Amino acid sequence: MSEKKSFRSGLLCGLLLAILMIGSIYIGSQVYAKILYQDSQAANAEARDSVVNASTSNKMQVIKNTIEQYYLEDVDEENMKDGVYAGMVASLGDPYSQYYSQEELEELRQETQGIYYGIGAYIGKDTNTGLPMITGTIEGTPAEASGLQYGDLICKVDGQSVEGMDNSEVVMLIKGEEGTMVTVTVYREGESDYLDFDIERKKIESPTVNQEMFEDGIGYIRIMEFDDVTVDQFTEALAVCKGSDMKGLILDLRNNPGGNVQTVMEIARQLLPEGLIVYTEDKDGKRTEYSCNGLNELQVPMVVLVNGGSASSSEILAGAIKDYGKGILLGTTTFGKGIVQRIVPLTDGSALKLTVSHYYTPKGNNIHEVGIEPDEELTFDADAYLSDGTDNQLERAKEILRTK
Repeated sequence: MSEKKSFRSGLLCGLLLAILMIGSIYIGSQVYAKILYQDSQAANAEARDSVVNASTSNKMQVIKNTIEQYYLEDVDEENMKDGVYAGMVASLGDPYSQYYSQEELEELRQETQGIYYGIGAYIGKDTNTGLPMITGTIEGTPAEASGLQYGDLICKVDGQSVEGMDNSEVVMLIKGEEGTMVTVTVYREGESDYLDFDIERKKIESPTVNQEMFEDGIGYIRIMEFDDVTVDQFTEALAVCKGSDMKGLILDLRNNPGGNVQTVMEIARQLLPEGLIVYTEDKDGKRTEYSCNGLNELQVPMVVLVNGGSASSSEILAGAIKDYGKGILLGTTTFGKGIVQRIVPLTDGSALKLTVSHYYTPKGNNIHEVGIEPDEELTFDADAYLSDGTDNQLERAKEILRTK
């Protein structure tokens, strides 16, 4: 009897254990399934939140099909693709970030090398209207021969309005194949109507530096932009000034829109004392410093001419000179572009130009959208310049150096 009772008890325990095991397995499978479901839901939510997902891809296809069905003109597939990529970058709302097709990237490289096909005009930004402005022409180029003048505001290029465009976009419109024509429409103060200039594009080798010696041993160097060729041109110009027994230097950065950061560093190292030239900080707070060893510090008084067209790399140089007290800034407040862009190449030959960091002067000043105030403010007298060539800011710079 006791054996039967023991058997029944063992059987009952076994059944209970089996039930518990089955229940545990079931519950475990349900928990695991729930985890998988939650992971799947999270992945789906992440996919929905992503810019590139099934929904956006489908909508792009619908838009493409609709265009092909209804749009009046023929559609260039490659242009449409480039428009999609450019639109993604444009959505950032940053006028300095840009998508470059393979062709546009090659044109940009030519521009920064100082050799390109165009008309030979320097283009800045008019601070009052926001329109691109002719700030000078290169001697012996089609722009000079056409009659374009300092202060001409560019309104259209080949009939296309340039209002709201970045300067780089306007330059791209003006450039083109050698021997082709471009029509530049400008507003000129004093004229009753717009002026059209039909100009033939030619190969332009851009002199980015002008040098001159004035009386009383006053050297003058103007830097139009900071390209790859600018370092050698500036080095040569400075050597000529020093060889002419220079007693003081006027460095003209007016209407210089900036350019290559490495170029401005090399030039700064020929002027500044030992110490920091500039530092940058990215969105994670990572700091990058650019310094000068001071071995080539300029040993004569200096006046730096600046205005609202002096931007970016020009402001790096002007800001460092001001912080170290190496020169007197004369003119009007600079543009205020205190951010740095980087070219990120893509595998298909295209590239992105993206704003990646802020930069700060040696004393830690963030000049973005603020600019650098001159030590002495003096507005440029455009009427006098157009009338008889008198540059009142340049003449004042000479006066300052003569007193020193």
